[in-house]
Amino acid sequence: MNKSLVIVESPAKAKTIEKYLGKGFEVLASVGHIMDLPKNDIGVELEHRTFEPTLIVSPGKEKVVAQLKKAAAGADEIFLAPDPDREGEAIAYHLAIQLGTSAAARKKIRRVTFNEITKKAVQEAFLHARDVDQNLVDAQQTRRVLDRLVGYQISPLLWDKVRRGLSAGRVQTVAVRLIVEREREIGAFKPVEYWPIDAILQFKSSESSGAEPALLTARFVGIDGQPARVANGKDKNGREQFIANALADEAAAMEVVAAATKAAWTVRAFEKKERRKSPSMPFTTSTLQQQAAARLGFNVRRTMGVAQRLYEGIDLGAEGTTGLITYMRTDSPRVSPDAIAGAREWIAKQLGTQYLPQTQNVYKGKKDAQDAHEAIRPTDPSRTPESIARYLLPEQLKLYRLVWQRFIASQMMPAVYDVTTIEIDAASDRTYNFRISGSVLKFDGFLRVYGADDEEEDRLPEIPKGARIPLATPAQLQQLAVEARKTKLEQARKKYNLDVAKIEARNEKAGSGGELEPIPEYVEPEIPLEVRPSAVHAVQKFTEPPPRFNEASLVKELEERGVGRPSTYASIINTIQDREYVTKISGRFYPTEIGMVVCDLLVKNFPYIFDIAYTARLEEELDDIEEGKEKWTDLMNGFYDHFEEELKDAGDKMESIKRMEEKTSEVCDKCGSPLVLKWGKFGSFYSCSNFSKKPPVTVAMGPWKKDAKAVTKKITKSLDFPMTVRARVEDTLVYSKEVTDARELVAAIELATDESTTKGKKIFVEQVSCDFTKENTAGKPDLNTPEVQEASEQEEYCDNCGRVMVLKRGLFGPFMSCPGYNEDPPCKTIRKLSQKQQQKQNAPQPTGQSCPVCGKPLVLRQGSYGEFVSCSGYPKCKYVKQNLIEGMKCPKCGTGDIAERKARRGNVFWGCTNYPKCDFTSNYKPVAKKCPECGSPYLVEKTLKSGIYLECPNKKKGAEDEPAPKKRAKKGAAEEPAAVTCTYSKRIGDAPPPPTAETHGPVVEGEGSKGKKRELQPA
Repeated sequence: MNKSLVIVESPAKAKTIEKYLGKGFEVLASVGHIMDLPKNDIGVELEHRTFEPTLIVSPGKEKVVAQLKKAAAGADEIFLAPDPDREGEAIAYHLAIQLGTSAAARKKIRRVTFNEITKKAVQEAFLHARDVDQNLVDAQQTRRVLDRLVGYQISPLLWDKVRRGLSAGRVQTVAVRLIVEREREIGAFKPVEYWPIDAILQFKSSESSGAEPALLTARFVGIDGQPARVANGKDKNGREQFIANALADEAAAMEVVAAATKAAWTVRAFEKKERRKSPSMPFTTSTLQQQAAARLGFNVRRTMGVAQRLYEGIDLGAEGTTGLITYMRTDSPRVSPDAIAGAREWIAKQLGTQYLPQTQNVYKGKKDAQDAHEAIRPTDPSRTPESIARYLLPEQLKLYRLVWQRFIASQMMPAVYDVTTIEIDAASDRTYNFRISGSVLKFDGFLRVYGADDEEEDRLPEIPKGARIPLATPAQLQQLAVEARKTKLEQARKKYNLDVAKIEARNEKAGSGGELEPIPEYVEPEIPLEVRPSAVHAVQKFTEPPPRFNEASLVKELEERGVGRPSTYASIINTIQDREYVTKISGRFYPTEIGMVVCDLLVKNFPYIFDIAYTARLEEELDDIEEGKEKWTDLMNGFYDHFEEELKDAGDKMESIKRMEEKTSEVCDKCGSPLVLKWGKFGSFYSCSNFSKKPPVTVAMGPWKKDAKAVTKKITKSLDFPMTVRARVEDTLVYSKEVTDARELVAAIELATDESTTKGKKIFVEQVSCDFTKENTAGKPDLNTPEVQEASEQEEYCDNCGRVMVLKRGLFGPFMSCPGYNEDPPCKTIRKLSQKQQQKQNAPQPTGQSCPVCGKPLVLRQGSYGEFVSCSGYPKCKYVKQNLIEGMKCPKCGTGDIAERKARRGNVFWGCTNYPKCDFTSNYKPVAKKCPECGSPYLVEKTLKSGIYLECPNKKKGAEDEPAPKKRAKKGAAEEPAAVTCTYSKRIGDAPPPPTAETHGPVVEGEGSKGKKRELQPA
């Protein structure tokens, strides 16, 4: 029987596919990429301009590659089945390199792709296996080489000019540029005043003669047929913009209000027409990310993580593990005929033929969209969200329902509305034109499945042409105000959790003649809430700046400008946040100071490479490479010609921010000297101009006595006046004198070197310097607002499965980990915390105790070896509280105490406080008792499964049978006496129960060099 090996990316997919293929197939996972460019070298050939990458096995993937090679050696056929995109094709190519080391091995390697993980799709894919597509590989390789050249050749410039650790990205920099430009657009925005005018009118409904008159609000639209509008600057193309249906100032608005109040109102036209609203096309990657953000509140990272798990497969009980949606990285709206037929069949059976169009709905994508994959849709249209809800996590059910509803709705009839427009004239000295518009849903169509939140619209009454319209009476206005107020209070209650009942009680207590309870300031009323003498009113408004980008709008902007591709949107947003170029506050992106500085430097010095239009053109050229229309080396040569020229100019002309010292009008709080603006590790800050970095000069006693004049000359050459002469004995300062000239300097040093004072002094001269600094808050987001605190506490989501990540502590500090780390198959997603997040997690916590050395408060800190208590006055006070064994001195040196220690791997031991002078250690807790058998000055306490024992430290395993081995002495050293062996052991108690989640909380054990993690389970 033939044996076939199938290699996929994810362990989750491996189980599902192996079940579909049956016997004779072994399915293994490569766990992502197995080869990449080296980290410590650029890895791209530039001398001869071949741009050939140097690929190596990714660090940490050696065992995976060895396992795959071993399995491939015994297989008759090898099928490479990573994801059906450029990244997946590159993974398949790298697998072919590693496994196809001979001609015979290469012949048995084939590539299979499937857009959905269902039994039918997978088995069909294996019937149409093909070779690895070199065009797709070249497209991915080109992107990787482009990003490597930009990152590895521009980043050193940023290290030199700004600070170490910064990096530049070809596409990420463009995304940051969009955010920075939007922020500056907001900063430069000048609001425009405008005054809309509304009239509250009463209408008699034609449906019932006894009905109460309807109150409707009409909007002022013009005078004598000329539209009213306010100039609002120019758009990006230089065309003038206007605000419709408004006046520019209060005087003009009040003039219209006064005239309209006295005017005769009549209906000039009443029009009713039908409007159709067609369904949207099925989801592409960007529209899924946008709708998931708008409807579900998912960020891009969470959306793609949940979608990945739905694509790879969910265990549906008797049905087994099944992929629920098609591949989620696509920008094509194309759908297979079978899926459309399935959707139409479900609509006809479940909803009725009135919801089914005569022919299927066909959607066209944008002109430059890749058409390699279908739109995102359910793999089986008849599998409703309700039918599988019990198998899905809450976030999985929400996203699956969104995808299912959108796809089913895309094949349904349009929604139909009745749209009513009433044109009204108020005749006075001039004719003032007003308009009322409204619509009502006549046939829900696709909204039956995929309804929008804004579909609640009002039906307008039938108003005959020429009808006289009286203004609303004060009583009607009062009623309308109360109804509007109740509506607004209900909205406020839901949003702000107000106690509406108490507000209503106060209103009733005030009586009917009292004033209405005012709506809170944060609820903006649409109409006035108090009785006005007139039913016509004007409201002053101002235009608002464009909103800051959120994740959904940034994805939309990138897509519209052609920057990036569906598979890159999530990584772009993750990268610009991880690099701290932008920060997200209340869901909106704010550029950080370092982000603005880096963006400005790169755009100024690399105007061609980081141009938005050029970045979009590169994406189109990558598509051409994928389709075989262009050679990848041609694109690289064209790119590198521009890049090399700009790189050379930037090296000579780029401004050095880290060496910046800009004069300011601020003064030092300590010494009154002017402050200068400098650049540091965490951005710009103010520093005293009197600060000096000159190192101190040590004065040796011998040279001073021999030639004091030469030493003085050396000091004045290295330092400037004023200076400070200091003398220390060990760590204690015993003399200090500030001097302003050479005579005072000599006199001060003579006093410091006077042998009649304490001997053993260290004498040195320092430059007088002021170390005052303060933060530059200008241009930085306020990090003390409630919105920022809320944003900083937002949950992190796993990139792979979308679940909420948990905080854990490891060898190098806290990190975020997926809760499914130990599941089968595991989700081993981890994420490092940013420097600011690390600082927050490691912030010292007060203990309520005082330092015995200096009296300052003691705090609990997080270190490389775990928690410890130390003085808050560090580094001036280096006191660290130790867990000492009371009443016991070190048995080796006799002077030190025995303290509890923690090793790097987390294990606890005990050692002498005189270390390194004394190297006494014990893996078990010492006890201050003498051994009754051998006379050892101490015993040790051991906790075993059988109980707690006191044993002699000289007791060795198997000591009853044979003596302990003699240690071999070092060469030339005296031979050490044979080690004493002892058999003393005494049981003193029962072993404690094992730790549980209830007794010790959720902890991770064994975190360290081997990386093994285990969650404590409930008892």
